[in-house]
Amino acid sequence: MDIVLKTEDLVRRFGGVIAVNKVNIEILKGEIYAVIGPNGAGKSTFFNLITNFISPSEGKVFFKGEDITNIDASTICKKGIARSFQLTNIYPKLTVFDSVQMSLLSHRGWANNIFRSTRSLLKEETEAIIEMVGLKESRDITGELLPHGDKKRLELAITLGNEPELLLMDEPTAGMSPDETWQTVELIDRLATEKGLTILFTEHDMDVVFDIADRIAVLYYGELIFKGTPEEVQRSQRVKECYLGESC
Repeated sequence: MDIVLKTEDLVRRFGGVIAVNKVNIEILKGEIYAVIGPNGAGKSTFFNLITNFISPSEGKVFFKGEDITNIDASTICKKGIARSFQLTNIYPKLTVFDSVQMSLLSHRGWANNIFRSTRSLLKEETEAIIEMVGLKESRDITGELLPHGDKKRLELAITLGNEPELLLMDEPTAGMSPDETWQTVELIDRLATEKGLTILFTEHDMDVVFDIADRIAVLYYGELIFKGTPEEVQRSQRVKECYLGESC
C-alpha cells in the first residue's frame, strides 16, 4: 500500500529538553493511526512538527513521498494535510452552514468571489459535509451557541472543508459525554471508510484508541517505545510499565 506520511529520525529540542527524539513512523493510505502516551510524552509537539507549526531540530517529514520538512504550514494544508485541535477552533459568529461553506470557498481560492453562482456551486458540498458530521439540524445555528460536542463536530466539518487526504486530530473526544464520544468514534471510522481519509490522532481514552486504531505508536518522554496493532500494544510489557505509570 501507498505510504501517505513518513517521518525519519524526527527530533525537536527546546533548549536542553528533547521533546521528540528520533521518531520514525510510516502511515499507509486509508489507515487510522493513533499516537498515545502520558502527558508530556511529546504527542502535540510531534503533530506540530508534521504540520510545521514548529520546525524540527533534526530529521524529515514526507507526505506521499515528498519532503515537506521546511514547507510553511499553509502550503502543507493546501497539499492535503489538515488538522483539528484539542481546544475547539471555530467561527463563533457564523452559522454552521456559513462556517463550512467559507472553509470550502477559501480552500478553492474563491473566498473573495462575490458572484452568487460560485456560492451556489458549493451548496451541495457544504450540505454533504454538515450531514456527514451530524449537524444537519443545526445548520443555521451560530457556532457560539452549540454545545461542546457539536462545536467539536463543527471544527471537524470546517477542517473537512479543506478537502484533506491526511487528517490530524488532537484529542477528538476531549470533554465529550460518553454518547458524544461514541458518535465521534463512529464518525472517524466513517471518514476513513467512506471518504478514504488517512487519519492520525492522539487520544487519552484507551477504549476509543483500541476500538478504531489500525496501528498505534506509543511515545514516552519523546521516545518512540513501541508501535504495532492494538493487540500488540496491549500485550507489550514495556507499554504497560511506562504508560500505566510503573517503573520503565
